[in-house]
This record gives sequence, C-alpha cells and structure tokens, in this order.
Amino acid sequence: MIIVANSAAGRLYVVATPIGNLGDFSPRAGDMLRTCSLIAAEDTRRTGTLLRHFGIATPTLSLHDHNERHRSPELVARMQAGESIALVSDAGTPAISDPGYELVGAAAAAGIEIVAIPGPCAAIAAVSIAALPTDRFCFEGFLPARGAARRARLESLCAEARTLVFYESPHRIVEALEDCRDSFGPERRAVVARELTKLHESLYRGSLAELCVRSRQDADFARGEIVLVIAGEPPPQQQQGSAELDRVLGLLLAELPLKQAARLAAQILGARDNEAYKSALRLKQESGSP
Repeated sequence: MIIVANSAAGRLYVVATPIGNLGDFSPRAGDMLRTCSLIAAEDTRRTGTLLRHFGIATPTLSLHDHNERHRSPELVARMQAGESIALVSDAGTPAISDPGYELVGAAAAAGIEIVAIPGPCAAIAAVSIAALPTDRFCFEGFLPARGAARRARLESLCAEARTLVFYESPHRIVEALEDCRDSFGPERRAVVARELTKLHESLYRGSLAELCVRSRQDADFARGEIVLVIAGEPPPQQQQGSAELDRVLGLLLAELPLKQAARLAAQILGARDNEAYKSALRLKQESGSP
C-alpha cells in the first residue's frame, strides 16, 4: 500500500554529513540544516561543532540508539504539525549502521514525506577504491563484538559470492581479520580502509593472511574508523582454474623470467594474459623472490 504524503505536514530530511573532510559538506546539506525547524542529531556536541564551523544556528535535539524509539513519536507529531526536521548522525549517512531507522520508519508510517540529502558514506567510499568487484556487494555493518558470535556470522557468509563490506572497531580489527582469514581462507583478497577522507587516511591491500601479519606489525593499523572490504567466494570453476594456474606458474617460474612464465602459462591453460601475469607477480611476492 502506498501512503501519500500529507502536503500540510513538514518533511523529514535525512542529511549526510562529512566522515572526516569538511570539504565534503554539500551546499544543499548546509542550506537544509539552516532552513529546517530542528536538527535531530546522534550527538548534539559533535553536530554542534559542525554547525558552528558553517555558521548554522538551527536548534538541535539528541536522537541516538537509547532514546530513538520513545522520541520518534514526538518528532513525528511535530512534523505533522508543519515543522520540517533534519536527521543527522555523527558522520556519514544516517541509518547506515547509525541511528535513524526508527524515526524514518515512524515518519513513513505516518505519511510524512522523507527526502534524502545524499553525501558521504564510509562503506560506499571504501568500495569505490577497493579495486574489488563492485557490480554486486553486500553491506554487513558491524560484526559481533564477541568472538564466538563473530565467527558464527562469518561462517554464515562463507559461500557469499558478492563483495563483503564491514565496519569494524580499531580495538577489534586484528581479531576480526584473523577470524576472516580462518573463515574465508588465507588467500581471499581484502582491503582495510582506515580514516577515509581524514589526514591519516590509509588503504591496506592484500590477502587476508598478509593483512593479518600487517595488522600486528603496523602500530597505525588499529587506529581510527575502519572499513573492511573482502572479495566474495569465487565460483568453483574459477577456484579450480586459479589453483591450476598457480601450479603451472610455480613450475615455470622456477625456470623462466616472470613475463615469459606468465605468457606461457596463459597459452597452456587458455587463461587471460593479464590474469596470468597478476598471478605470477603475486607468487613471486609471496615467495620473496626478487
């Protein structure tokens, strides 16, 4: 059933805010926060810093995980009375692993018009630069904090063919990566995107095994906001073909230069030249050969 918005009521604006770099704050988002009646914010102190920077004086009201359910009816009533309210989280897009779902749902049920003011989202930013397949991906939000529950969730995703996207706490990234390695296999490709758009933005690429090692060696690895992007489970025939390509390349690399070995392996197995070259380069790096 489609509910037609009440034209006499106010609107709910779901407004994305910067995840780090304030230059990502859109003019439209600024205009909306200036002209709405009220800003419902995950943390009024953090949002207050943003508002002061851009000279926005709109009143704020807290809306977080612990009060959203009982505060939503009050906000819906205000919108029904004609006020327009902007919803923001601490950073990024509200309701994406952040508060906002309850209010959006209540507004929709009441026939309030809901308008997206799109902008930054850490998950989308990480996927766009991960160099992993982006035609289909699966956002899983935060993994469970407890080890047993986390491993159970990962095991349920072992057969997922889509690229997987997680948010993770810096305090748990080392253990989470090791659980991912054990669940998905050490050779699964992955990217850890840290502090996106901020001064110390870092991108770590490699196999899960390589990232596990790096996470215990690099003191900066477990700092700041983290997005973990992991390649999906390859089709069975691709897994078999990849294993055979690695086997043939292993034999050829022992006798031939890298480019020649890759070209010959591609001819033998009918693989693409660039695929064979990338695999040969990876094998060389893993073996530590010059």
